[in-house]
Amino acid sequence: MLISDFPYDGVVTINRVILKPQYTVEDLEERVAELCEHVKTFHSIDGFIGGFVLMNAGMISKEGSTVEDKEVSPLKDKEALIVTFWTSFEQHEKSHQSPEFQKLFDRVLELCENGNEEIAYTMLWQGKAYDEATAKKAMEVKQEFSGCSNC
Repeated sequence: MLISDFPYDGVVTINRVILKPQYTVEDLEERVAELCEHVKTFHSIDGFIGGFVLMNAGMISKEGSTVEDKEVSPLKDKEALIVTFWTSFEQHEKSHQSPEFQKLFDRVLELCENGNEEIAYTMLWQGKAYDEATAKKAMEVKQEFSGCSNC
């Protein structure tokens, strides 16, 4: 599991950041690190479970994409996702109400050409890869019961 203590009824929030041309990934890293450190420090005991930040690496899966046939994403090194995990949406909302949070959040927003829309999601599924022995057993069972020789 990505976040091992994430409860079945928890909430995931996602911010999508598109950097203004005059800012760099390093600018984003610095400002988001300050914001995330604040959240970890002041909200780990009242709802914050964890999070991560993802940067668009530019690679586009030809196997997994059904739109636009491009080799490289035009948002490479310009688009980031800030993903946080919370025990409830109410606790998430409360975390944003302090003046210190708002000051740090505004510094991140200065970098964004797309403003900000933070959407909350509920988890439908999460899991981690099988270890090698379990994967082999799962393949055997799948082949035996589904007739699939190489799914």
